[in-house]
Amino acid sequence: MKKAPVKKTKNLKKAPVVKAKPAVKVTKSKPCVNPWSLSIYVYWFIILFFIAATFYILGRSHNAIYTPTNTDVTEEALLQASDYYENGKTKLLAGNIDDAIVDLTTAIDSENASVDTYILRGEAYMQAGDYRKAMDDFNTALEQDSQNAVAYYDRALLNTRLEDYNAALNDINNSMASNAQKPTPILQLRDLYAKRGQLNLWLKNWEGAIADYTNSLARPEGIVNPTVYAERAEAYTALGNYAEAINDYSSAVRVISEQIQGATSMAERESLSTRAMTYFEKSAALNVSLGHMDKARADLESARTIGAALGDAETVERLDTLLADLNTNLM
Repeated sequence: MKKAPVKKTKNLKKAPVVKAKPAVKVTKSKPCVNPWSLSIYVYWFIILFFIAATFYILGRSHNAIYTPTNTDVTEEALLQASDYYENGKTKLLAGNIDDAIVDLTTAIDSENASVDTYILRGEAYMQAGDYRKAMDDFNTALEQDSQNAVAYYDRALLNTRLEDYNAALNDINNSMASNAQKPTPILQLRDLYAKRGQLNLWLKNWEGAIADYTNSLARPEGIVNPTVYAERAEAYTALGNYAEAINDYSSAVRVISEQIQGATSMAERESLSTRAMTYFEKSAALNVSLGHMDKARADLESARTIGAALGDAETVERLDTLLADLNTNLM
């Protein structure tokens, strides 16, 4: 078997072998950060922080920074406090003491209450017999306004109820001094003198009591209280000046007779009549001491007439006994 002829091929040039370059790893380039510039930012941040903190602290210490709270004074809050004050005042004047205290307390809790609100609630507490709370309110009012004549006067009334007459006298003196510097239409000198006269009477300062009662009666404003005449009569009696005392009891009865004409209720007329009956009887005792038996009998008969009109059988019986004794002594 013949071998197939082998074809001769042309010599081919070998292609140059290109060696592959090693693969270059591609990495993301990091931003170039200047460490000095970073420290500058941090430095200024710290500075600004401390500046802000310093101003905040200084602002707080001088109340310069407004910080909203639930106790901010708003127009609505002020109006609300005023409304509760007026409601409390109306209820107190109407004798609704408990509800008045509730309204006045609401006004005070709003933290926008006036000095007058504390004074008014103190008066309500005093009427309710809660003297400790009344004293606290009057003291608070005077802490806020040390020249408030009404607060001093009300505290004097409270100290009188507590039978601390020296403290009451001191308050009345402060009330008069404050009223002289800052007059208020609520208080009248007639009443201030009368109250100081009463305190002097109870402290057995007879001359001081007479002087104050006389000043009270000399004042043109207000209405004369027959009690002022009657209490001055007691001071005169303590000093042995019976004639002046008798004159004052007569003046007290005269004022009462005028007031009875204008009395609007039976209870008021009966109260005034009872006082007049008492003054007639005291005048009778003084007339007996002076030996003025006829005048004493006239006083006792006047007292008996009033007692009979009032239907006071017990008093009438006692006065009848005194009249009988007086007539016996005259025989």
